[in-house]
Formats: sequence, structure tokens, C-alpha cells
Amino acid sequence: MAQPPVFVLSVPETPDDPEGQEPSPYDESEVHDSFYQLIQEQSRWAAEEGLELQQREPGPGALGASGDDHQALLGPEGVPVHSTATLRILASMPSRTIGRSRGAILSQLYNRTVRLRRRAARRPQLRDVGRSARPSLRLYDLELDPLVLEEEEKRVLLVKELQGLTVAQRDHVLRGMPLSLAEKRCLREESRTPRGKRRARQGGRGLPSCCSQLQDSCVLALHNLGLVLLSGLQALKPWRYALKRIGGQFGSSVLSYFLFLKTLLAFNVLLLLPLLAFIVGVQAAFPPAPPASVPAFTGLELLTGGGRFAHTVLYYGYYSNATLSQPCASPPDGGQCPPEAGGLPYNMPLAYLFTVGVAFFITCITLVYSMSRSFGESYRVGSTSGVHAISVFCSWDYKVTQKWASRLQHDNIRTQLKELLAVWQLRRGPRSMCWRLRRVAVLGLVWLLCLGTTLGCTVAVYNFSELMIKSPGSTEREGALLALPLVVCLLNLGAPYLYRGLAALERHDSPVLEVYVAICRNLILKMVTLGILCYHWLGRRVGTLRDQCWENFVGQELYRLMVMDFLFTLLDTLFGELVWRLISERTLKRRGKPEFDIAGNVLELIYGQTLTWLGVLFSPLLPAMQIIKLLLLFYVKKTSLMANCQAPRRPWKASHMSTVFISLLCFPSFLGAAIFLCYAVWQVKPSSICGPFRTLDTMYEAGKVWVRHLERAGPRVSWLPWIHRYLLENTFPIYLVSALLLAVIYLNIQVVKGQRKVICLLKEQISNEGEDKIFLINKLQSVYERKERSSFFLIQPRCSLPARNLLEMPPRLRLPSFP
Repeated sequence: MAQPPVFVLSVPETPDDPEGQEPSPYDESEVHDSFYQLIQEQSRWAAEEGLELQQREPGPGALGASGDDHQALLGPEGVPVHSTATLRILASMPSRTIGRSRGAILSQLYNRTVRLRRRAARRPQLRDVGRSARPSLRLYDLELDPLVLEEEEKRVLLVKELQGLTVAQRDHVLRGMPLSLAEKRCLREESRTPRGKRRARQGGRGLPSCCSQLQDSCVLALHNLGLVLLSGLQALKPWRYALKRIGGQFGSSVLSYFLFLKTLLAFNVLLLLPLLAFIVGVQAAFPPAPPASVPAFTGLELLTGGGRFAHTVLYYGYYSNATLSQPCASPPDGGQCPPEAGGLPYNMPLAYLFTVGVAFFITCITLVYSMSRSFGESYRVGSTSGVHAISVFCSWDYKVTQKWASRLQHDNIRTQLKELLAVWQLRRGPRSMCWRLRRVAVLGLVWLLCLGTTLGCTVAVYNFSELMIKSPGSTEREGALLALPLVVCLLNLGAPYLYRGLAALERHDSPVLEVYVAICRNLILKMVTLGILCYHWLGRRVGTLRDQCWENFVGQELYRLMVMDFLFTLLDTLFGELVWRLISERTLKRRGKPEFDIAGNVLELIYGQTLTWLGVLFSPLLPAMQIIKLLLLFYVKKTSLMANCQAPRRPWKASHMSTVFISLLCFPSFLGAAIFLCYAVWQVKPSSICGPFRTLDTMYEAGKVWVRHLERAGPRVSWLPWIHRYLLENTFPIYLVSALLLAVIYLNIQVVKGQRKVICLLKEQISNEGEDKIFLINKLQSVYERKERSSFFLIQPRCSLPARNLLEMPPRLRLPSFP
């Protein structure tokens, strides 16, 4: 009987590490050094053998690696197939061992729970448990690894410590563990105390006392009350559910309008609170003596703002110019009302000036902070590569359980993907020179027509305002007071439609650019119109109304403009969206609905907010009217959007739209209103028959009068006049603060540039590290292939089987282990 063939495999043994463990993956340089040493040893070993290596016949699942030493074996689908030793090296790479092992996490959390329990119950600490090393779990068999036993011991200790905590502390600790949900669930199940032990433990401790039960009941009741109040406050927000629905159906471009409306609502609430607390509320508590004849309410005051409203806290002329104590009638000669003895020491002129100034300062700080935060969110330093994969695989919220919420989230993700794909597909091909010249000519012609329209509207407003000044009795008839606001609102309504018709000739490739151009044209029109009106009020009306309260007239003009703007916005929504949808569906037999005009509606919001800021000094309750207007606009626009409009035909992602809106609100709008009010406070003489500054040359002089009173009060408040003299009246501190502000802005810009450069260098370094790893892996693969082929030819002379049968042997017998 023939003896079976004897196979003699020359398999070199793996030398043991003298320290018993591999280099720590914390040090990447040591790992790369080990790669280099391994390559050198294998290359030297192959050179000493001096064998003539031949290419092995490729199997059905792999391709040969001859010709290129840096190319790994390829599988049937072109995927690299590495050997066992190469996979072991891959598992030791730093990128495969980033983070802590499960044993290290359990050890740290065990120590944390021990400290928490010792602090809560003052128990002595258990034995110290050292932190485990950070090995790669892929290198070892978990059943034979001694670290697994240590990990299980730490797990048992962690479960015991969790059982000693309260339910709230246990949930808090488990929630903060960097483990998977399955492991957290297992720990929670294991740490639950059985009912029998719980009852025995309670029976040993005794029943809780009445005080403890009452305390627990009170805490639970307060907690439930807080949850009810919180849910009620969330339900009061008009944007709780509607914003999600709008974003899911119409995209981020339309959603940006409603988010901007919400931001304006917050600004007006912040502006109204100090005015109500320090001006309106105080004057309502101490009202002045009513005049001899007060006109009756006719209903026309709701449009004109005059009549009965002129004798209320709505306007500047109602407020007193004395220290408030008791009702003080205005003297016939227009002099200062004498303060009553023992009255409330509340200087109304000073409070009026300081409150308006502080409210504007708070609004400025909030606006700048919002703009900087919006810039930080929109223009991030990092790149947007991989955002498509993130949207596809990471957008779904698995906490959603209700059907309507899942449908809403489905629509939102679908709209986001449409916007991302639209941005990705927006690629401009090469254009000819004739096309570019024709494009420049069309753009120039359209811009000339738009600027000519703006100039014509400006001239019309100026001429009509001059006509109103020259016409006698124009300020006495309430119906005639609506003429100028009516003309301004008609021009603001008709010009954007003309701009939209001219924009159809431009045919912009990008819908974002089209919206930005429309915003720019509408902004020029509205800001120039407001500039003409400001000149009309402070430059012309002040001179013609010397014997009257011109501050009340300016406040009423702003009131009328705000009311007419709101009415024309409702008419535009009715006829521009509803009627046009009905005509297109029934008469023109079109299925498409009109699109939501983002540029026009956003500029209407900025225009209304600018009117509010211009009128704060002359009508302190104007922010309250703006809040009511914004709330009504939210519901009207939302209803019209859902019923009459459709999503943009060309979807686009409004990533920087909120930043642009806040910037436009800050610089042309708020800055212009601040300049207007500063000119009114420092340069224009107040009326001598009404208001808190009736006896002063300028409104700013109220601060000087207060400083003179402080100088006579005594040495205790001498520092306040010093601050006023050297910090407010002196221009050097203002220049110094401005220089420091510019320096801080410059430093921040340089820091951002430096961060961008560092990030670019880090990206380049990451790319180089990836190429180095690919090179090392391919080099290891080529060295191992040479070693495998040399071992194969060493085995072949002693084997009686053909090479074909030897190649069919299992890899664990055919391949040697990697040293």
C-alpha cells in the first residue's frame, strides 16, 4: 500500500515580542517605522535566498500581481484582496484603532459611576480599576484574549455600580456613554433591580414618611406643570409646525422668507419691552391733564392715525416734560411745569431720550450678533464635499413615530435632495464671444430701464411731497393726509412688477442670481424713496409747522405709511396670487400656479421694519403695531402660499439667503434709521408746545441739563458729570473706540484667513497620509507575494503532488504566517 505523500512546509515562526505586546497605536510614527523595518527585513530575506521567482498561475478569484510590485491582488469585481498578514497590518493602522476599545470605555464609566455614587451616598470607593490599553479588537480572538476577561469583570462592576444609583442618575450615565444602543440597552436591562429584591430592600428600610411623600408629590406636580407650560408656549408659536411644512413642500428658498419674518418679530419684541417699561407704562400711570377739547372717535383714525389718537400715548406730543408726580397741565406760556413737592423723582425727558437710545443700542448689538452668527453658519470654513451622501444616509430622524411627521420629514428630505442636485447640475458650458456681447448688451439695457424707473418714481414722490407742502389746508383735512402714503405705496407696488417683467429678458442661468438681482433693484427703489421722505419731514415740514407739533405729524405720517403698506400687501396677495391662479386655471387652462415672489416679499418686510425704526422716536408704540402686522402677515402669506402658489420650477438651495437678509436689514435699513434719528436728536429744534423737550433747543440738551443738576447735587455723583464731559462730549474716546473696533475686526479677518490656510494644509497632509498608507499596503503585498512564491518553490521538490493540487489547498496550509 502506497504511503501517503508527506508535505514539508517551511513556515517561519513569528518571533515573540520581548515586551509581550505590539506598539501602541497612539504613536503613528512607530507604526510607520515598523512598516519600514518589515519591508527591509522581507526584502533582505528574499535577496538572500537568491531564488528565481516565477509567476504563480492565477486562481479563479484573483489576478496576478506581476509586473507592478505596488499593485495588490484583485478579486472578481476589481476589489483588492489582501492576505491574512496584510489584513493584520491593516488592523494595526491608526485609522483602524481611532477611539477607545470597549474595555477602556467601561473602565472609565465604572470609575465615573464610583465617584458619582460616593458623592451621593458617601460610600467608600471600591478597589481601583486601571484603564486598559487601546488595542485593536480585530487582531485577537475574543474567546482567547485575556483582556476580554478583564473587560467582563469591569462590566460586572459597572452593572453593580449602576444598580446602586437612582433611576434618573442611571439614565443620565447611560445616556452619556459612548457605546452603541444595543450595549446601552443591555446595560440598562442588567442594572435593573428585580422586584423581589426591591420590595425586600424597601421593607428593610421602612415605608417613606409623609413629608417625603408630600415632597415627591410637590416635585412631580411642579414638573408636570412646567411641561404643560412649555408645551403651551411651543403651541403659541406660529412657526411651530408651519415652518416644517413650508420647508418640506417649497424648499429652503421660500422658507427663508418666513424665517426672516420670525427674526423681525423677535427684534420688535426686544425693541418694545424697554419702551413699554420706561416710557409708555410710566406716562400711562401718570397721565397729563387732558386738553379742553378732545375730538370724538370716528373710525377714520385707524387709517390716518390722527384725531383721537393724537391725544394718547401713541405719539410724542402726549408725553410730559417734567418730573412725574401728579397730573400737570401745560402752562399757557409753554414754560417748564414745576415739579410737585414729594413727587416721584422720574425725569421724563431724560428717561425718554435714554430709553430710546438704549433700545436702539440693544437692537444694534443683537443685529450685529445675529449677522455674525448667520455668517458663521452660512460661510463655513470647511468644504461641502460629501453633502449628498450625508443627506441620503444621515437625514432621517428615527425618533419620528407619527405618520404625519414621517410624511413631513420625507417631503423635507426629498426637497433637500432636489436642491442639492440642482446646484450640482448647474454647470455653465463654454460660451462664444458673440453670445457674451449680446448678453452684456441685454443686461445693460435692462439695468438702464430699471434705474430709469427708479429715478422716475423718486422724482414723482419728491414733486408730490412739494405739492402737499404748498397746498393750503393739506394738514387739516384727514382725507388729504392719505394722498402721499397712497402714492408711495402705489409706486412701491407697481415698480417690482415692471422689474420682474424686465428680468424675464435677462434669462439668468442661476435662480439664486435672479433673486439677488431682484432684491438689489427693489432695495434701491425703496431706500431712495425713504430718503426723499426723510428730507421731506425734517427738511421741509419742520419749517412749515413751527406753531404746531411737527413730531406728531411725522409720527402720523409713519403710521399712515405702515397701515397703507399693510393694506397694499394684502391686495397684492389677493390679486397677485389668488386671482392670477384662478385666471390661469379657468381661463388660460394652465395647471401651473404662480411662484412665490421671494425678493418682493422680503423687501416689503425690510421696508416695514425701516418705517418702524424711523418712527420709534415720534411714536413709541409703533413696534407694537409692527408686531401685530407681522403676525397677520405670517398667517396670510402661509395660507396664500399653501393654496395659490407652487414650489419653484427650478429648485435651488438658499444656503446664504438668511445672511443676505440680515445684512440688508443691518446696513441700509438700520444704519439709515440711526442716522435719521441722530440728526433729529442733535440738530433739529423740538416743538415748543408739545413733547418732553418743548423748552430745549435740541433733544440732546436734556442730557446736559441733567449733568448740570448732578454737578450741583454733591460730590457723591461727581463721577457722572466727568463721564459725560470726557467720554461723551469729547471726540477722542469715540475715535479710540472706533479704531479698536476696526482693529478687532481686522484681527478676526486675519484669524479666519489663518484658519483657512491651516485647514488647507491639514487637508493636504491627510491626502499625503492616505497616499503613504496606500503605498505601504501595496509594498507589503508585493513583499509578501515574493515570500509566498519562494516558499512555494521550496515546498515543490518534496511534494509528489502536482502544483495544480497544491494550489487548491486551504490558505491556512498553503500560506505561511507573516512575521
